[in-house]
Amino acid sequence: MLIKTYGSAVQGIEATTITIEVNISGGTKYYIVGLPDNAVKESLRRIESALSASGFRMPRQKIVVNLAPADIRKEGSSYDLPIAVGILASSKQIGNVPLLTEFLMLGELSLDGSIQPVKGVLPIAVQAARDDFRGILLPSANAKEAAVVSQLQVYGVRHLKDVIDWVNGAAHPPQTYVNTQEEFQKNINNYDADFADVHGQEHIKRALEIAAAGGHNAILIGPPGSGKTMLAKRLPTILPPLTVQESLETTKIHSVAGKLTTASSLMTARPFRAPHHTISDVALVGGGVNPQPGEISLAHNGVLFLDELPEFKRSVLEVLRQPLESRHMTVSRARFTVDYPASFILVAAMNPCPCGFHNHPQKTCICSPGVVQKYLSRISGPLLDRIDLHVEVTPVDFNELVAATPSEKSAHIRNRVTTARTIQAKRFSSHPFIHCNAQMTPQHLRKICRIHESGRALLKTAMERLGLSARAYDRILRVSRTIADMEGSADIQTAHIAEAIQLRSLDRQSWSE
Repeated sequence: MLIKTYGSAVQGIEATTITIEVNISGGTKYYIVGLPDNAVKESLRRIESALSASGFRMPRQKIVVNLAPADIRKEGSSYDLPIAVGILASSKQIGNVPLLTEFLMLGELSLDGSIQPVKGVLPIAVQAARDDFRGILLPSANAKEAAVVSQLQVYGVRHLKDVIDWVNGAAHPPQTYVNTQEEFQKNINNYDADFADVHGQEHIKRALEIAAAGGHNAILIGPPGSGKTMLAKRLPTILPPLTVQESLETTKIHSVAGKLTTASSLMTARPFRAPHHTISDVALVGGGVNPQPGEISLAHNGVLFLDELPEFKRSVLEVLRQPLESRHMTVSRARFTVDYPASFILVAAMNPCPCGFHNHPQKTCICSPGVVQKYLSRISGPLLDRIDLHVEVTPVDFNELVAATPSEKSAHIRNRVTTARTIQAKRFSSHPFIHCNAQMTPQHLRKICRIHESGRALLKTAMERLGLSARAYDRILRVSRTIADMEGSADIQTAHIAEAIQLRSLDRQSWSE
């Protein structure tokens, strides 16, 4: 008897509905066809044990399981549950077959019949709603994540017996509900860190506020202990709150990567990713034998922090160049091509030299001549060109460190950032893929970033003296536009351009001398 159940395959951060056809006929062997990987092929052994533990039998006949469409590779253990239910229905051990066509099922079976959580539930649920399924049956640990899609009836189950009782009409698992708006608003402002913890460093806070307001990349360069990492970790607290659409998109990526906790349904805080400098290029950009999002995609709509930037392998840093421009990552291999979004703010931190004390006001640098320049040359010019803000971090003065005057809270800074972003949102309302000044195209620069004659003269002088590239010129204009937005100015003033130029320390040749 031919029975059809439904599962799903995830490619990138999108899902495709998979029809699982089970046919039992005369014979003795089991077959799974339709490009299954080893985890799918091994499912029959798990299913046989789970059926036995649940009081049912594995038919001793020829079982053919087809996963259609057959040209899409099927990976992972989420097909265990729909295959098991298909085998039971095909062997007439359970009834109510029409119900199986209305629900999508997924879950990994343990040998005792319990159902284990799987990855990529949110994109699967989104696709199930698009394909007009009535609901989805899945592990209870994943139920809240799927219930974000309100069009679906979501039932979380813990054991294969629960599914069989549901199909037979003997029992009904409780439906899972999630109030998306309530869930979204509940933790939107919850952060463990705050800019109020940082004493002094007002010029660094100003630079990071500009970075947050315009979505600009930044590099912090200064001696050890000057607060680079502490400041970078607080950048997400001043970024505008995630929109519901951004939250869903971010959650999909983390769901596919298996990074969501079982208690969470939506990511409400902007991600902050800080990979170690020993990371490989594949781990950073994504890919692998079974393609997974990399750190740059996990930082989508948030912050990617690279501490000790010169210690990263040159090949790792160079793969960042294309995503920083295009804001997405295409992973192309012989057998697959997947696209991952990668719109993030890059914040890098580094010491000025190997000993860390070049240009320090009190301590003497012990590096030999030429070492500072060699150390800085570990970061290529093209990569530095793509970083808008080069900020020199100086040690905190003792009086500022012990000052009783409280520092400004992140919430106050965030209000100013949100106001600037609102101006940009109105400016780019007719361009769905541009959300902030850092994403402007050259065409927008010519229309939006018009400057007066005095500003043009200042910029020309800076270009000639600092030897800036055309890309650096564009970056300065973008930053100038952001500073003008923060001050509510319709035009870019000369002072805005001067501040933007000042925020490119590494372009000055005298810096490393």
